[in-house]
Amino acid sequence: MSIRGHPIHPMLIHFPVAALLMLLATDVAWVITEDFFWARAGLWLAGVGAAGGWVSGLVGLIDLVTVPRIRRLVTAWCHSVIAVMLLSLASFNWLLRVDDPAEVIVPWGLYVSALTALLIALAGFLGGRLVYEYAVGVDTGEAAHKHQQAPN
Repeated sequence: MSIRGHPIHPMLIHFPVAALLMLLATDVAWVITEDFFWARAGLWLAGVGAAGGWVSGLVGLIDLVTVPRIRRLVTAWCHSVIAVMLLSLASFNWLLRVDDPAEVIVPWGLYVSALTALLIALAGFLGGRLVYEYAVGVDTGEAAHKHQQAPN
């Protein structure tokens, strides 16, 4: 899926990734300070990260199943499976916090946040391979060549 040649999935993924990585930071801040602000911020970051991740993941899934070139790549399937795992953890993390944002931070919230951050790193690595090694989402057509050959 793209808008005027710009792939949507990479556009959408930045906010959920930032929210879920900052969730780990707010968990650590809560452990250090026990200030409820960090627990409340973590609840919001978990929700934004999970919801935004599912939206981005749905767009990525549409790309995976509708574009034959992507569907043939083992790296794309690995990226997808890891993304589903991390989004399941992110959703679980949010559900843990809904009733009492501070109660579960130690140990479960912190553990799930750290595991989610690890899976984000792995999914990001594989997503980077898709772009830089397989040119997924990169316009390699005639329009790109015309742009490169245009005089400055």
